Amino acid sequence: MLVNELMWQNSYGAFLFAVDFLLRAYFCIRIVQRRLPVGVSWAWISIILFLPVVGTLLYLNLGEYRLGRRRARRLHAADVAIRSLMGPAPAIDEESDLTESSKSFAKGIRALFNSELLDGNDVELLRDADAAFPRMLTDIEEAQVSCDMEFFIWSDGGRADLFGEALIRAAARGVRCRILVDQIGSAGFVRGPMAKKLRAAGVQLRAALPSGILRSLFARPDLRLHRKILVIDGTVGFTGSLNLADPRFFKSNAGVGHWVDALCRVGGPAVQSLAQVFLSDWCAETGEDFLAAENQLSDLNSATVGKAKIQCLPSGPAIRSSPIEEALIMAIYTARSELVFTTPYFVPSEALLYALMGAARRGVDVTLIVPKVVDSKLVQYASSAFMLDLVEIGVRVALFRDGLLHTKSITVDGEFSIFGSLNLDPRSLRINFEISLAIYDKIFTRELQSLQQDYVASSVLINLSSAQAQPAWKRFREDLARLAGPLL
Repeated sequence: MLVNELMWQNSYGAFLFAVDFLLRAYFCIRIVQRRLPVGVSWAWISIILFLPVVGTLLYLNLGEYRLGRRRARRLHAADVAIRSLMGPAPAIDEESDLTESSKSFAKGIRALFNSELLDGNDVELLRDADAAFPRMLTDIEEAQVSCDMEFFIWSDGGRADLFGEALIRAAARGVRCRILVDQIGSAGFVRGPMAKKLRAAGVQLRAALPSGILRSLFARPDLRLHRKILVIDGTVGFTGSLNLADPRFFKSNAGVGHWVDALCRVGGPAVQSLAQVFLSDWCAETGEDFLAAENQLSDLNSATVGKAKIQCLPSGPAIRSSPIEEALIMAIYTARSELVFTTPYFVPSEALLYALMGAARRGVDVTLIVPKVVDSKLVQYASSAFMLDLVEIGVRVALFRDGLLHTKSITVDGEFSIFGSLNLDPRSLRINFEISLAIYDKIFTRELQSLQQDYVASSVLINLSSAQAQPAWKRFREDLARLAGPLL
């Protein structure tokens, strides 16, 4: 009897070992075939090989960009519809008043995103929440036809509640109001009293990318809708880094200070691109037919109202490759004299890091502005390791001291800028749904440069000698966190 039991246990153990071995071998092969960045591939292979069972489960949950069949199908249908409505993006006019470097970058963006270079826009920089919130509320109060909002975070309290009240008044006068928020980022709002009031008033409200144990079997649980978009009457659009959260109250106990953000207000043909991104996400969540919903944009006024040229750069896991990272690398190689970045989270890929280092080595004045303290210790440690590499070759790294700098911006040679919701970390570059605008307007770019210099004035620059003199255990801690960079 004992012999039989031991044989059964040995057979059972051998079976489990064989299954585990085959699963690990399969997923290692799968990772190689996906042709991910080398650092990401090696990180996942190491986890799978050195963490039996646990590593495989982690990869199943967090390694694949699984949208779920239904959402992937809806997003694909919306993308096809958008492309058919817009047709192929026309060639960049060789007689355009853009500089040669800007024109070259715009051609690259057109090839990567099929994004038309839209002329005749007005674009206004709103430097902080104090400037942005009143401007947005005024436009909502003046809405006559539609108000579409898409935000990662809506947090009840303070000035954020004014938006709910404004939308209730808009719905009462017959304006079609639709709100799309991320379920995780806006979890408190979705379950709170303002959401109930909005629904009762006839405002359509949906929480995007629902997550849970059961859904994690079919879709990756940490995919997030990180975009910030407001489109009113199809004629005015807002985007940038600012969530619907009053910085005076939002995460006030996190120990990072108030959040510092910026938005831009856009008028003209580029608003249609923002509207189509919203509709794509809305239809993916609600199941509405995109073409039918797009017909509601017939009220869109795409008349030219200014001189700014804009290209829309939506990105996310629905796109197999990482065109937004390629776009950033192109922007870096385009620079001839000056590059300035602001980002709250800096965990670059090797390609992005080497592009920045290469720019500095060929004489470009490169400045990176990041918060001194962020709300993730692991990200902060990893970022510090990368920053030392940059400082050693002459990149100016400024640590912002007056809160958590959350603005995401890039200016290139004072000629054009990239502005939106995109962070410089693997999550934003490959996992989150993001929205960015490439803005070819020297007036806007100068205003953005001025804001960036204000951030520098409120920062402390990393000193090379003091950074190199830090204790060995701190350096080791940062280098260890850097190894996790591809998976952050």
